Amino acid sequence: MEVSKHLRAFFSSRIVFRKSLWSHRCLQCRKSTFASEQRYSATSQKDSRGSLSLHSKLAVGPTLQDFIRSSASEDAHTVEHEEVTEHPPYISEQEEATLEKGKRVYFETYGCQMNVNDTEIAWSILHRNGYVRVLTCQEADVILLVTCSIREKAEQTIWNRLKHLTAMKHERCKSEAPLVIGILGCMAERLKHEILEKEKLVDIIAGPDAYRDLPRLLNLRKYDQQAVNVLLSLDETYADIMPVQVNSETKSAFVSIMRGCDNMCSYCVVPFTRGRERSRPLLSILEEVRMLSDKGIKQVTLLGQNVNSYRDVSEVQYNTGEPSNLSRGFSTVYKSKVGGLRFADLLDRVSRVDPEMRIRFTSPHPKDFPDEVLQLIQERHNICKQIHLPAQSGSSSVLQAMRRGYTREAYLDLVENIRKTIPGVSLSSDFITGFCGETEDDHQQTLSLLQSVKYNTGFLFAYSMRKKTHAYHRLKDDVPTEVKKRRLQELNTVFREEASKMNLKAVGTNQLVLVEGVSKKSSKDLCGRSDGNIRVIFPAMEISTHSSSSSFAEIKPGDYILVKITDTSYQSLRGIPLRHTSLKDSAV
Repeated sequence: MEVSKHLRAFFSSRIVFRKSLWSHRCLQCRKSTFASEQRYSATSQKDSRGSLSLHSKLAVGPTLQDFIRSSASEDAHTVEHEEVTEHPPYISEQEEATLEKGKRVYFETYGCQMNVNDTEIAWSILHRNGYVRVLTCQEADVILLVTCSIREKAEQTIWNRLKHLTAMKHERCKSEAPLVIGILGCMAERLKHEILEKEKLVDIIAGPDAYRDLPRLLNLRKYDQQAVNVLLSLDETYADIMPVQVNSETKSAFVSIMRGCDNMCSYCVVPFTRGRERSRPLLSILEEVRMLSDKGIKQVTLLGQNVNSYRDVSEVQYNTGEPSNLSRGFSTVYKSKVGGLRFADLLDRVSRVDPEMRIRFTSPHPKDFPDEVLQLIQERHNICKQIHLPAQSGSSSVLQAMRRGYTREAYLDLVENIRKTIPGVSLSSDFITGFCGETEDDHQQTLSLLQSVKYNTGFLFAYSMRKKTHAYHRLKDDVPTEVKKRRLQELNTVFREEASKMNLKAVGTNQLVLVEGVSKKSSKDLCGRSDGNIRVIFPAMEISTHSSSSSFAEIKPGDYILVKITDTSYQSLRGIPLRHTSLKDSAV
């Protein structure tokens, strides 16, 4: 009973001080081991061959009582967890003493929003270890590139940048400290050998799950050693680090809720560069969202490679044994996952933190939109009525080759269900053209899907073969580059036509807009985002503070305002601001 009590206490404690308790337990165990070693030296018994017998080893080793006493003392230390001295992960006390403080670090970030979030994680870790962040590479002692490996073009951009930085490193004055160049993220994991051994362009490499090790890796450069850590983890979520990416102008922030992907789509390298899916504990996410609310943040975007497959199994009581619910007609390459708090549970709790905070999420997979998620989006006024629904192709045969787990018909049924459940929903999507074996008929089916669904926003790309993927090992990249370019151009043309038609329907309507700041095209205009995540441009002016008020106030970033739409393009809306409002008032 006593052990069970401590196990329950352990699993229900917050993630932010689990590490402190673990450090304390390790300290107690080390003390027990040290005591055992003393007993060993005092009572050393040897058998006839001169070695310690098994019976003697057991007699002098730590007993079960040593561990129970260690566990029992946790209760007394829990309330004082903040006072526990903990050395940086991966670094011994001796190594910590050699760390250089005050080094200036510069980050360059490429790729998706997850990489932006990873930049903040890496910066949080280095900041704790005495580094100073600078805004230009000329000021820096350390330059870290957070990289993307999803397409060949993204990688080529990094290669070109590395050559430029290497030249800058060689030109650096000898009186200054040597410039350290590092690669972080997906490209670090995928191309570690080419980067470090063949090209010799960088000093350190850290994969997406190795950011805690950055202080040690950078410290090794003092000894003129190249340093690498690209190990993938089954449980690293950086839940105890607050990597808050806050845009002080737009009053928006991004919160990572899970990492990795289990879908194994045949074209995608993400499972090999970011590892298996694992989700942050719900309590740590809620704590971060509350902190953002206290800072006046008006919009939070939940991030994950497969964000709506979120499944928190960190607490014993969450493991109910219930299987995952998928969208109707969809399947997975892995067995159904059992137990845990799901995305609907998380979305429900997050949306209750602050009724005046917009909630978005990206990037989801179409398979993980069961009815309960759609109904929740419809019911909550602060969950945006906008869904990213990556199709990738409109051909069932291509979708099968991509291992997407659905057919064209199942995807269209899901679209119909979404629009029925959430009237007026805005849809966006991803498409890949020129995938292995794609025929002209497959291409025409994708064009017809664009015309049928009518997306508000689209992200369209030509296929780029990636090493390690299923397609690389099993399929042939047999669509010529010229054909890929033509098909991509045709996709873009059809998408723009349909998006323009969808946006035209907004003319004459009043849109709730969260103000972001000054428009890039004119300092006389402001811009913001509608509930459907469409960019809205409007003149900077004073407007009524309330529908029945005669008082006026200027428009500032973070304000909710009503804008009457007067004109559109395929990318944006333009209108006249009417009055200040709130999420609650606009939902009435």
